[in-house]
Amino acid sequence: MSVRGSDAGVVLVDAAEAEGEAVALAVPDDGLAGAGEEVPERSAGAPAPALGEQAAARSADARTAEARGARMGGESRCLPMIRAVTHARFGSLVARDLIDVRLGDEAISALDGLDGGFWAVVADFEGTVTAARFGRVERRAPEAEPTAWAPVDREWRSSLDHAAYLAGVEEVRRRIEAGTVYQVNLCRVLSHRLEDSADLDGLAQLLSRGNPAPHAARVNVPEAGLDVVCASPEAFLLRSGGRLESRPIKGTAAVLPGMLPKDYAENVMIVDLVRNDLHHVCRAGTVRVDHLCAPEAHPGLVHLVSTVSGELRPGIRWADILEGTFPPGSVSGAPKSSALTAIRDLEAAPRGPYCGAIGWVDADRGEAELAVGIRTFWAERDADGQRWLRFGTGAGITWASGAEAEWEETQLKAARLIGLASGRVLA
Repeated sequence: MSVRGSDAGVVLVDAAEAEGEAVALAVPDDGLAGAGEEVPERSAGAPAPALGEQAAARSADARTAEARGARMGGESRCLPMIRAVTHARFGSLVARDLIDVRLGDEAISALDGLDGGFWAVVADFEGTVTAARFGRVERRAPEAEPTAWAPVDREWRSSLDHAAYLAGVEEVRRRIEAGTVYQVNLCRVLSHRLEDSADLDGLAQLLSRGNPAPHAARVNVPEAGLDVVCASPEAFLLRSGGRLESRPIKGTAAVLPGMLPKDYAENVMIVDLVRNDLHHVCRAGTVRVDHLCAPEAHPGLVHLVSTVSGELRPGIRWADILEGTFPPGSVSGAPKSSALTAIRDLEAAPRGPYCGAIGWVDADRGEAELAVGIRTFWAERDADGQRWLRFGTGAGITWASGAEAEWEETQLKAARLIGLASGRVLA
């Protein structure tokens, strides 16, 4: 097994020397709406990182540990190991026997490389890409052996409290009024202390029973610092040979009659953005909207889902596809560049795998399934070595948005999954 990085560098150290540090997220202190633990400052208006430009180094297993570098430069740090069996599961597909881990630009290049193979992929919203190649893939695997999950039933903290989130909504509306942006997806990260012994396999099994999702994923690659559980309902990129498809979600309500005109308008706006993204890599005249604002029921809520597809131009590589489409439009906004500026200005913590891309690429078959990393938990450590369970939630802000209603939408999206993890909702 090898671990490689781009020019940003990957540092390999002996596990006994690992210091237990990682980039910290905000973990405020009053339930789901607090303000507390410090987070790394992100400069207002700082340029967006190119996808793959920054290779984040990751934590290691019993043999090696990788330094997780601060995005867009900064000091490399190391994470202590969590003993676990390396694997990736996507529904009934299970990948085992890790062969290789690639980071940053090398990860993206490997997806088209001569070596081929099956790759589990996690791309952070901020642009960090990690790809893990597995030697054995079982496409109709049986259910995993049961793993215990102890409810995380203490206080969840939010990177933006109630007042800060409402203020953020109003600031987005001011920017819309000024004509600099039309829609912004404003998010917050929830955090809960996590025991070192907690195995997210148990959480993944709990979610599969209590919140089944079409793009469910469990990526557990300690060699790359990946400890992710995803219950995403949204397909970012589906590839079959030369066909590329995206299924953006915009519009969320507890029941379909609760959808507002704003929800439908927002969906159409993002569909137009996704069409533009696919035009960067697809043959002229092939990009089409197959379905528009189709209602789709999921546990505890209903979404409006559209489908956009196109035929790839000859010679298009994964670097081209991701450069033209990432981050997903449904979780950034429109125009995308202006929305990303607003996100950097207003959000208190990096999103990590939340709102990024989580899934797999089969380079031998020319197939891929990458989900938008929503409804996603991940585990990581802060600078003091404390392990945290993270979960992201957000809402799309338009001129028609009411600040309190958007806050409630973030609560709705988090309620069932946080409830399952906390033991307050039964699977």
